Amino acid sequence: MTPLRSKSSKQQKATKTIATNPIKITDTTFRDGHQSTLATRMRTEDMLPIASRMNQVGFFSMEVWGGATFDVPTRFLNEDPWDRLRTLKQQIPDTPLQMLLRGQNLVGYRQYPDDVVRAFVKESAEAGVDVFRVFDALNDERNFETSFEAIKKAGKTIQGTVCYSLTERRLGGPVFNTKYFVNKAKTLQRMGADILCVKDMAGLISPPDAFDLIRALKDAVDIPVCLHTHYTSGMASMAYLKAIEAGVDIIDTALAPFALRSSQPAVEPILVALQGTDRDPGLDLNEIIELGQYIESIAPKYKHLLDSTNMAVIDTGVLKHQIPGGMTTNLVSQLKEAGALDRIKEVYEELPRTRKELGYPPLVTPTSQIVGIQAVQNVLFGRYQMVSDQVKDYMFGLYGLPPAPVDKRIQEICLKGYSRGQTPTTKRPADLLEPGMQKARDEAKDLAKNETDVLIVALYPVTGKRFLKWKYGLEPVPTDVKPKTLEDVKRENELIQKALKGELVEKPKKEPPKKGPGVRTFNVFVDGGYYEVEVEEAGAIPVVQCITPGAPSAPSAPAAAPQHAAASAAPAAPNPPAAATVWPKAPAKPESKSEPVAVKGAAIISAPMPGVIIKVLVKEGDSVKAGDAVVILEAMKVENTLTTPSAGKVVAVNCKQGDQVKKGDVLVQIGS
Repeated sequence: MTPLRSKSSKQQKATKTIATNPIKITDTTFRDGHQSTLATRMRTEDMLPIASRMNQVGFFSMEVWGGATFDVPTRFLNEDPWDRLRTLKQQIPDTPLQMLLRGQNLVGYRQYPDDVVRAFVKESAEAGVDVFRVFDALNDERNFETSFEAIKKAGKTIQGTVCYSLTERRLGGPVFNTKYFVNKAKTLQRMGADILCVKDMAGLISPPDAFDLIRALKDAVDIPVCLHTHYTSGMASMAYLKAIEAGVDIIDTALAPFALRSSQPAVEPILVALQGTDRDPGLDLNEIIELGQYIESIAPKYKHLLDSTNMAVIDTGVLKHQIPGGMTTNLVSQLKEAGALDRIKEVYEELPRTRKELGYPPLVTPTSQIVGIQAVQNVLFGRYQMVSDQVKDYMFGLYGLPPAPVDKRIQEICLKGYSRGQTPTTKRPADLLEPGMQKARDEAKDLAKNETDVLIVALYPVTGKRFLKWKYGLEPVPTDVKPKTLEDVKRENELIQKALKGELVEKPKKEPPKKGPGVRTFNVFVDGGYYEVEVEEAGAIPVVQCITPGAPSAPSAPAAAPQHAAASAAPAAPNPPAAATVWPKAPAKPESKSEPVAVKGAAIISAPMPGVIIKVLVKEGDSVKAGDAVVILEAMKVENTLTTPSAGKVVAVNCKQGDQVKKGDVLVQIGS
């Protein structure tokens, strides 16, 4: 091992010119930094104030797009991800913008047809992406073919990626050893990758393994090598230093407020650690600290998203169970929704078993969801009693070839009754898919105004359409997707502080006073309804009685302040002078979803867990056989086809596409 060579104090004054091999740094603050720490919730409006300054820092590239920053804005932020990319490109014209592309999965959770991949890459390049970091969750190089071809055609940079994973505590064993990664690296170089990236999504790479692997890769390939890791286990900064000693060309870091935890190492200490060495990147520490201070200033908007359940900012458990931090968060969220958080330990015990049966896929999106959700379902419903559509697709080969053979017995269970057949395919997965762009154009014809709108629907048929309705004002935007301001945060914090001090006291409810002798009666006409309003002068509380049959009755609670005078209101008898009083029109009550009426003797298909209805496959009156599919439910980011337990006729359909359902909600009823 060759240690980093320090320079004399005289040499350090000329750091920028003397560093013989400065390490290049990719900043992840605007993508993986907040995806890993804040569930991808950072809004574009909070990026723009420092975007132009970030452009001047001298980063090798800035990762600002891809991964979950496409799904989350359309689903939870009411933001168009394409607009974010175009806007950031205007503010950051000099530093290459980078995105994370999941190979044939693009930025979704399933394989997409080749025409969708080509269209997505083309539009992404035109909107501002310069460097495409492309990975495949199974490290199956066949899933790179179409995206690599499209990126080359667009004249952009391919960062071919191999996902780092382990079956042992350290690098080695029968699956993930140095030879495995070197062979994958050589393949990516032959396919046209301009840069090689080792993507350690769980923060599993130890410092000695980082040195040995990077040294082996540098000897094996001629293209630059990048190491991407996460701080989840606490080893990331140490691993970076050893990788730098071994000759790695590029590392990923984030500004300190969005670093550590399950994100990347912070850039600031890395700069100081390398100052005066041959690998000194020569970036301005003072400027970077100021940029971090800005992030601190807007961070209160997002602080509620931080995982504060533990004191530690690292997850030492990952050293044992090897589950990435984001996957752990998803598992906790899924079990909470299912009302089964008390079974988290069982899920942790089930995960390694499920992963082995599925051929040891690296735990990265989407395979982390596939393995994690199947493990949850195995615990909640019995082993492989409920199998998601994605697991069936995976076992058939629609995601590619796993690193190790799958369990044949489990494969047979998963493929029983599978629509594509029971014999797994060995073909390139995308060769089995029908073109998708024209279908998406047809589905989005009343919503989409351009090709990027169509791509949103192609990727997310249900939530994508919902977003376009918000975008173009066809549906009201829910309050929970609207941005939170610092003033909102301030008010919330003030309430919390008052609550902690015991200063929040519930006001006692006042009982209406008894009617006194000064009550006067008014006739009031509102929207065709006729009301008698009794008013008492001192602290008057109107008592309203609806006279017109069928007219809405007003509440008998204390009246709100009058909004306008009713010209038609006239006293029934002379009264003392009093302010004219009008009952304001009561707001319409939102319709509450009524419980479906159970049909006597009918078999009920209910939601096994909370989710969104993707598709209803039957209608009332349809005849079905036992085992027929009736509803597709998206739960935990995968689709589950729900089937009928018995033959009969559909007597009731109690859901529709796009409905949010709770566990136990009745979806379909089958009569004899």
